[in-house]
Amino acid sequence: MISEQIEQFQHMKKNMTRLMLMYKFALAELETKIEILQEEFLMIHDYNPIEHINSRLKAPESILSKLNRKGKGISVESIRENVRDIAGMRVICSFISDIYQIFEMLESQSDLKILEVKDYIQHPKNNGYKSLHLLIEIPVFMTDCKELVTVEVQIRTIAMDFWASLEHKIFYKYDQFVPERLLIELKEAADSAFALDQKMERLHNEVKIIKNENKYETVDELTKLMIKNQHGTIPTAFLEMLDKV
Repeated sequence: MISEQIEQFQHMKKNMTRLMLMYKFALAELETKIEILQEEFLMIHDYNPIEHINSRLKAPESILSKLNRKGKGISVESIRENVRDIAGMRVICSFISDIYQIFEMLESQSDLKILEVKDYIQHPKNNGYKSLHLLIEIPVFMTDCKELVTVEVQIRTIAMDFWASLEHKIFYKYDQFVPERLLIELKEAADSAFALDQKMERLHNEVKIIKNENKYETVDELTKLMIKNQHGTIPTAFLEMLDKV
């Protein structure tokens, strides 16, 4: 009897190790993909929409604890079915528009499948929390098979992340029992953070317009210079007209 229990434990441990590796590889695969998109975007648009990326794997103890709270059986199959946030990634952006830009880039990848979208920016939580949550299915190629692994991705601005981090610390300090007046102030702080996001978005758009106007002016000057360099083949009257523009 004891030997059977030991064998079952070893089998479960082996399967658990393999499962955690799958989620680790899925995170690495997604992070590499985002870094490639990020570099491509920077080279083409001369702009980086991502400030930084954080990723984490839920500890086995935390996974089993979550199963226990849900009243589910303990097995690899049960874990994969009932715990969908084992692998998590947080993408921090500069502006609100960057969030949806990254979402569109991920959505266009043929080897990724968006299983679920929760837009807490358009529809914030009652406490003021804002972020875009995605559940993404990623193919992971093991030595003997292909596994489809889910990763939870949160995309938010610096201001949203700042508020969420401090809100979490406050709740932890008060052991979840936060006085009502502080809840009201936290909601007001979330609204202020979002107002700042909207203001920075407006400034960002205005700067882009000015930058584009300057770019076109530079292109026009270069065109004039190139034409003048071909002085021998262009009528003098046309060159004089260019000088007046």
